[in-house]
Amino acid sequence: MPQYLLSVWHSPGVQHRETGPYASEEAMQAAFQAVGEFNEALRAEGAWVFAGGLVAPEESVVVDGTAGGAPVITDGPFTQAQQHMGGFWVVTAAGPEQAEELAARASEACGNKVELRPFQA
Repeated sequence: MPQYLLSVWHSPGVQHRETGPYASEEAMQAAFQAVGEFNEALRAEGAWVFAGGLVAPEESVVVDGTAGGAPVITDGPFTQAQQHMGGFWVVTAAGPEQAEELAARASEACGNKVELRPFQA
């Protein structure tokens, strides 16, 4: 069965120090519960492959090994962007329609936009 990436996108301007993209602790906890329930449903349906949340882009490093020799490692995101990936799921689906349905459920669960992309065959 084809695999798809469901990536969750956050806008940096709406980040809160303690709760990330959520307006309050309560909203964050509700989203965590809904995502947990969605994850369990994916497992029960046989669509689960892998999922994970990501730390803020400010905690990232960029590794450039393209010039030969020792790689160059720099702090921070690769690029400045309007939005950044906050987490993802890798799922299996029978086809694009089922994958879109899973992405809609993922978006509802986490309360953020979700980008759907198929893996190359």
